[in-house]
Amino acid sequence: MTRQVEIYDTTLRDGTQAENFNLSVNDKIRISLQLDEMGIDFIEGGWPGSNPQSVDFFKAMHGVPLKHSRLSAFGSTRSFANTPEKDPNLQALIEAKTPVITIFGKSWDIHVFDALRIELADNLLLIEESLRYLRPHVGKLFYDAEHFFDGFKKNAEYALATLGKAIDGGADCLILCDTNGGMLPQEVQPIIERVQLFVKERGNTVSLGIHTHNDSETAVANSLIALSLGVRQVQGTMNGYGERCGNANLTSIIPALALKMDCGCEAVRRVGKLTETSRLVDELANLPSNKYQPFVGRSAFAHKGGIHVSAVKRNPLTYEHIEPEKVGNIRRVLISDQSGKSNVLHKAKKFGINIEDDSPVIATIVRELKELENQGFQYEGAEASFELLMRRALGTQKNYFRLKGFRAINTKCSMEQPPETEATVRLEVGGEEIHTAAMGNGPVNALDIALRKALVHFYPHLQEVDLIDYKVRVLSGEHGTGAKVRVLIESRDTHEQWGTVGVSLNIIEASWQALVDSMNYKLMRDEQKLLAK
Repeated sequence: MTRQVEIYDTTLRDGTQAENFNLSVNDKIRISLQLDEMGIDFIEGGWPGSNPQSVDFFKAMHGVPLKHSRLSAFGSTRSFANTPEKDPNLQALIEAKTPVITIFGKSWDIHVFDALRIELADNLLLIEESLRYLRPHVGKLFYDAEHFFDGFKKNAEYALATLGKAIDGGADCLILCDTNGGMLPQEVQPIIERVQLFVKERGNTVSLGIHTHNDSETAVANSLIALSLGVRQVQGTMNGYGERCGNANLTSIIPALALKMDCGCEAVRRVGKLTETSRLVDELANLPSNKYQPFVGRSAFAHKGGIHVSAVKRNPLTYEHIEPEKVGNIRRVLISDQSGKSNVLHKAKKFGINIEDDSPVIATIVRELKELENQGFQYEGAEASFELLMRRALGTQKNYFRLKGFRAINTKCSMEQPPETEATVRLEVGGEEIHTAAMGNGPVNALDIALRKALVHFYPHLQEVDLIDYKVRVLSGEHGTGAKVRVLIESRDTHEQWGTVGVSLNIIEASWQALVDSMNYKLMRDEQKLLAK
C-alpha cells in the first residue's frame, strides 16, 4: 500500500543562505507559484522576524492564490528575556498570517549553555511556551528540533525531553534536524527508531519529519533512510541549495519517492514537472545549472559514443535507471543527437500550437534550438522567447516591426556626476520608418525607452509593459571582459508575466534581443486575445 508523505520546501529561506544565492521578492513569488504547480505541500517563505524582505514577501503573497501548497513562516522560540506576548519574533510570525508556522528550538545541551546561556530547564520552558502561544493562531504548527542528532548523541535524555515539551506545546510535527550535516546513514536509523518509541510511549499521534544538511554528502541518503522508517515529512531545497554545503536536495528525493519507494504525495504525482522547476530556480537565482545533477541535470541522461549509445538505442534501460521523461528531462545521444522532439511537442501543446507528431517542422525547431543552445541560449526562464522561436519556425509569427539600427552612447563629463546615456533607434513599422532617441539610466534602460517611444504610436498597449527584472550571466569567464553573456529579462503587463532571453558577445546586443522578444510577445498575446473575442 502506498504510504503518504509530505514535502516541505525551504528554498526561499534555507536555500537563500547559500553563498551567491539571492532572490528578489518577485523571484520568490515566481518560485512559489512553480512549487505550487509542482505539488509541493509546504513552502517555507522566510523568517519575518529577521529581515524586511521576508515581511514584504508574506504581504505580497496574501494576494497570490496557491492551488495546493500551504505557506509557512519560520522563526525561533521566544527570547528568554521576553514573555511570548511581548516577543517580537513570535509576533512577527503571527502577523505573517500564514496557514503554517515552523519554529526551531535547541536540542543540544551545548547550544543551551553556550549559545543561549541559560539553564537546561529554561530551554524546555521556551519550547513549550512558544508553541503553546502560537497554537491558537495557526492551522499547522511544526517544530524543528535544531541539532537534534548531535544533541541526542551527546545527551539523549535531554534531546528527547525537548521533543516532549514540543508535544506538550501542541506541535503537529516534530522535525529532526541534522543541522551540522555530519550524520551518516547508519547513525540515523537507531536514533529515529528511539524517537518513534518515545512518541509511542507518550501515546501521542504527533508525526515526525527530517531536515538534513549535506556537509558529509549524505543529506539525501539520510532523508531517504528516515522516510523508509516511517517518517512522514521531509524538508529540503530545490537543487540542494543551502548554507555551507547545502540542504537535502528535493530534486533527488522526490523522484526517489515517486519511482523507487512507493510513497505518495501530490509532488510525486507531478514529478514530470521536476526538471523545469529545478532549472527555473537556477535561472531566477542567476546561477548556472549543475549539468551533472542526478535526475534533472542536462547530462543525467546524456550518452556519448561506444557501446553505451548502441545499447541505449536498442533499450534505454541498459544504461538508464529511469526513463528521463518521467522527471521532465530528455535523453541526449551526444554523437548523434536525437533529443528534443518530445520537448517541442510538449511545449507546443502548452502554448496552444497545433503540430502533428510527424511534422517535419519539429526537426527544424529542434535543429534551431540546439544551435541556439550551443550559442548559450537557455529557455527554462524565458518561455516567451521559446514560443516566439516555435511560431517563427512555423511561419505564423507576425513581424510587428523591423529593426533598421540602434545606437547607445554613454558620456561621463564629470567624475562627480553620474554618466549620461542616450539611445537612438531606427525601426520600420508597416512600411513607415521611425527614428527616435531617449535618455535613460544606462544603455539598456535608454534602449527600452527609445523602443517604446518608437512603437507606442502604433501599439498603445505597450505602455502597459513593465520590465521587472534584468539578469546578466557570463557564459565564458576565461575571456574576461570579452566574454559571451546571456541576458534574461522578466516583463509583465496587467494580465501576465513572461521571460525573454538574449545572448551575444556584446551585452547591449544581448539586452536588445531580449527587449525585442518581450515587445513581440506582448503584441502577439494582445492579438491572440483580440481574435479570441
